[in-house]
Amino acid sequence: MAYDAHPNSLEKHWMPFTDNRGFKEDPRLVVEASGVYATSHRGEQIIDGSSGLFCSPAGHCHPKIIEAVHQQMQKNTYTAPFGLGHPASFQLADKVAALTPDGIDHVFFVNSGSEAIDTALKIVMSYHSARGENRHRFVSRERAYHGVNIGGVSLSGMVNNRRTFPVVMPNVVMMRHTWTGDEINIKGQPQQGRELAEDLERACQTYGGNTIAACFVEPVAGSTGTLVPPVGYLERLREICDAHGILLVFDEVITGFGRLGTNFAAQRFGVTPDIMTMAKALTNGSMPMGAVAVRDEIYETVTDTAAPGAIEFFHGYTYSGHPAACAAGLATLEIYEEEGLFQRSADMEEYFGDAMQSLSDHPLVRDVRTIGLMAGVEVYADTAPGKRGTQLQKDMFWNGMHVKFTGDSAIMAPMFIAERTHIDEMTTKFRKTLDQHI
Repeated sequence: MAYDAHPNSLEKHWMPFTDNRGFKEDPRLVVEASGVYATSHRGEQIIDGSSGLFCSPAGHCHPKIIEAVHQQMQKNTYTAPFGLGHPASFQLADKVAALTPDGIDHVFFVNSGSEAIDTALKIVMSYHSARGENRHRFVSRERAYHGVNIGGVSLSGMVNNRRTFPVVMPNVVMMRHTWTGDEINIKGQPQQGRELAEDLERACQTYGGNTIAACFVEPVAGSTGTLVPPVGYLERLREICDAHGILLVFDEVITGFGRLGTNFAAQRFGVTPDIMTMAKALTNGSMPMGAVAVRDEIYETVTDTAAPGAIEFFHGYTYSGHPAACAAGLATLEIYEEEGLFQRSADMEEYFGDAMQSLSDHPLVRDVRTIGLMAGVEVYADTAPGKRGTQLQKDMFWNGMHVKFTGDSAIMAPMFIAERTHIDEMTTKFRKTLDQHI
């Protein structure tokens, strides 16, 4: 082996979302990373085609983040977040609020996107309870992914994430997803499909709009293959929510922090939600952290209803707003601004979209969907759904590229520091791997 990892069976670590038996027979280990590349335990260079898990747009091991965390850990490694605070969490909340749409200025810190979703659910419940309303239903979508906690699994429309865990939240209503198959291999928003937003209105007419607490959507459904919303779809959801007093929640865990060339997808589409969840790129993937940003009126309603001196929101995590994570977040947001990375993302969109669309002529490719710096390259299923995609992900690694697959859809999400030559390299390695499966 090129790198002297201590030999062992690998059996003690139960890995997440992994074919553990297959992995331990043929492990794919990353021993170091820098910029857009990682290095395997065999000493081979791997280009990161998915920014890790959409986490690291500024590149791996950015020295400014490393130094900021190091300095923070020298002076304060932990502050209990219940009734105590430290300066960095308040500074980071200010920085995040400066990026969110106007009026969404209150930020609650968590440790992951999954925790952000469960926190958003609790905020929604607290808000309606404070208003004296009994709204107990939630609306989500098929092919949605909202994390792995029970609340997120309840909202998610992915059968494999629910089949093994049958005891989930009741009263969740599913809208249809927005990929109709009528428009194939296009960049940006489909022109057809706005009417799918009427599923929310149908739920209001079926159950009563006054029973629905919130509608949760990913502006672009990321983990199921970059399902881009049709023109007018998100706008119509906003109209229906306003008409019935329903809170609109955007899950921006993937689309946040420049992925679509704007601060958040909310600005890209010109639709302002009531609540936004975020994680991943908040710290450039360097430290576990997520957040929920809410409209000011929501925060004020929850806090002002409580008795003076009483805890207003009975929720939080031991590591909420951890000092090291806050330091990483502050450094990350400074890097995005100083290096102009959101603009670099916007500038690369057309070239990246064309490169991904060039794969559409391959006989194994069913559809290519692109927007911003994210793309879903969907291949035709083999004898079972997900079989081909799972093998392609493994083979691409040994061909020198990391790509996140969900089922038979590859999700490409290059780093914002990527150059055109890196996009070309990703496209070439993707096609090479496809050719090996013909």
